[in-house]
Formats: sequence, C-alpha cells, structure tokens
Amino acid sequence: MRVLSVNCGSSTLKFKLVDVGENARELAGGVVERIGGEGPSLLFRTNGVATREPVAREPVAAPDHEAAIRRVLDRLSSAGFTGRDGPDAIGHRVVHGGEHFAGPALIDEGVMSAIHRLGELAPLHNGPAVAAIRAARETAGPGVPMVAVFDTAFHRTMPERAARYAIPRELAERHRIRRYGFHGTAHRCMVRRYAGLTGRPVEDVRLVTLQLGNGCSAAAVEGGRSVDTSMGFTPLEGLVMGTRSGSVDPALIPYLARREGVDAAEVEGWLNRRSGLLGVSGTSRDVRELLEAEAGGDADAALALEMFCYGVRKQVGAYLAALDGADAVVFGGGIGENAPSIRARVCAGMGWCGLVLDGGRNDRAVGVAVGVGARISADHSGIDAYVIPVDEETAIAEDTARCLRPREGDAG
Repeated sequence: MRVLSVNCGSSTLKFKLVDVGENARELAGGVVERIGGEGPSLLFRTNGVATREPVAREPVAAPDHEAAIRRVLDRLSSAGFTGRDGPDAIGHRVVHGGEHFAGPALIDEGVMSAIHRLGELAPLHNGPAVAAIRAARETAGPGVPMVAVFDTAFHRTMPERAARYAIPRELAERHRIRRYGFHGTAHRCMVRRYAGLTGRPVEDVRLVTLQLGNGCSAAAVEGGRSVDTSMGFTPLEGLVMGTRSGSVDPALIPYLARREGVDAAEVEGWLNRRSGLLGVSGTSRDVRELLEAEAGGDADAALALEMFCYGVRKQVGAYLAALDGADAVVFGGGIGENAPSIRARVCAGMGWCGLVLDGGRNDRAVGVAVGVGARISADHSGIDAYVIPVDEETAIAEDTARCLRPREGDAG
C-alpha cells in the first residue's frame, strides 16, 4: 500500500509518500514552509534524496494549508506519482483527538466534525489539519480513503493521578477536562526506536522522552506506555516553546485581560503566538538565531535560552522521580536532534542522578539519520542519553495502513 502522510504544523506541512510493506520505504517527500508568511517554499525529494539543493527551494503560493496540500498533490502528480504509482490512501496527523479517539480513525463527516470542534483546544493545529483534509479529499477524490492519526492517542494510558486536574469533578466530567498530552506519535517513535537500538522489548523500557522543536513536550514512559507528559488539556501547557509560554499561573489570563482591556481569548492568543522564546527574546523563536544572538552579547536571547533549558532540565528531574529512575533520556525533534549545546545545557549538573554526557559524542550527534540514533552519554553514565530522530511521517503512514487493512479484509 502506498500511503501519503500529511503532517500539518502551525506554519508548515510535511509530507511523505511511503510504500508500506514489511519494511516501509519512502518514495517521495518534503515540506512546505512559511505557510501564510513571507516567501513560502516547497522542498521536494524522491527516493529520499532531494531533487535539488535544499537551499534552492521552489517558491510556492501557500497562503494557507489548503493551498499547500493542493500544491503538494500537484507536485507529486508532476513527478509521476499518479494512478497506480500514486497514493492508495492519505494519513493526516491531527493534534487533538480529545476523548473521542484512542487510535487512528477512518475520516468521514462525523470524524471531521469532531476534529473541527476540538480545534478550540489546539488552535494552531487542528484548524490547519481540517483545511488540509478537506482540500485533499476534494483533490484526490472519494476513491482515496483518508485516516486521522491523533497525537493524543499515545497518552491515553496515563493514570488518573497524572491525567486529572484538581478541579471539581462535576466540571471536569461535564466539559471533559483532563490532561490529554500531545506529540504522541513522536514520543512513540522514540520509544520504539530506543527498544530496537538496545535490543530490548518495548514493554521493558523506562524512558524520559523529549520532543524539542517549535513545540516542546516531555513524556515519562514506563513499560513502553506513557504515564505522564508535560502538555495537558491543550498544547499550551508545559515547557517553554517557540511562541508558546508553556505553563503559567492561570490567574495571569484574567489579570492581563483586565489590565489590557481585552478578552480572555486575546490573552490566550498572546500566550500561544507571542510568548515563549520569541516573547522573552523579543527577536526570534528559532534556537539557531538565538544562539547566534547570544554569542553576540544579546542578553535577552541568552535569558530565553536559559529559561528554555532550565525548564526542560526541571521536567527531566521530575520524571526521573516519577519513574523511580530511567534507562535513558531521549532527545528528538528539530532542537533535540540538531542542537548539541542545548542538549549539553539541559543535562548540565545532572550527575546527581547519574546522567553524564560525553562531549565528543554529543557534538558529533547532529544530522543523525532517521532510523539510526546515537548514544551521547559517557560510558560511565548511570543513565544513558540518546539522540533519536523522529520520523512521524512514516509512523503516520504505517498507522494509516493498519487502520485500513481490516476494511480491505472485510470487503474481500
């Protein structure tokens, strides 16, 4: 089965056409960046190799995710991926599945309505996903089934002590308020790859997994299952992120609303889009740019990075306590995979629990190939540390194929 996986971020759309068999094989893929911003571009590759130098990206018209997915499907068509060589199905990453979805779901109008309703809880992501799904259905036609793969599904195993908020039970039940957690596909990828690298059954591993990118989250994993995670009811809770504040005192929202003369929704927008690394630094949400600015003496950039690393280190310590120790701390995501200095800062001073990095290994672990992984801890470290690239798109394709195979069997 050939599955096109679509991964909508707030301003990006990653995609990959995967031949899902005994060993999944990428046929084509790429990313549309800066959607809705200045100079959106498309990087397209076939057979895992870019068709042009990454710096020579194709300019595209992508004012929104609907236009972006249409351009992706056009590009696949022009490259010959049509008909029997085109996608048999399309899998879409959806950030918030609420209580409705504990696993992948075949997309129909009922599923679309549920995803749309949950958009208020993931305003940067569910809306773009809905737009991409509708455009893909219109372009690909009814003959191509589509599946939603939910970020929240992996965290449905959290025990009540971690999933509940200490608010009145009747309110929680009436409004389905709980900690859902996100980045589930990414955390699941890290867990499975770690087990493969170390030759251990997934059910035997205890890990702290760190998905660090524009959005950031940590997860405590015991027996291969999520038992706690830093994001909560929405993706705003938890760590400092690119433009998201992470956890703040809830009283801050009504306080700012009164002081600034705006409503709560406006303040929530500030916390989602104007805060985090961007808000503290005043200049950028990009760690690469902030590291350069810090080196040039920018005190605000330095503080933003310090707050980011401190928050991650504090979360690692909390989850080591919750798990009563761990086999390893695993770094994934754009920052986790490509910023050795950030990894070093996060792990600095963690010798109290036995976690010690090897500086050389850490510095060399940049651009680690997907499906590989690299140990960056010292030989004498009591807790290992790994960099494991996250391949959400292949995982989405595999989940899509598994979701559809029962239908194929029933039809036959």
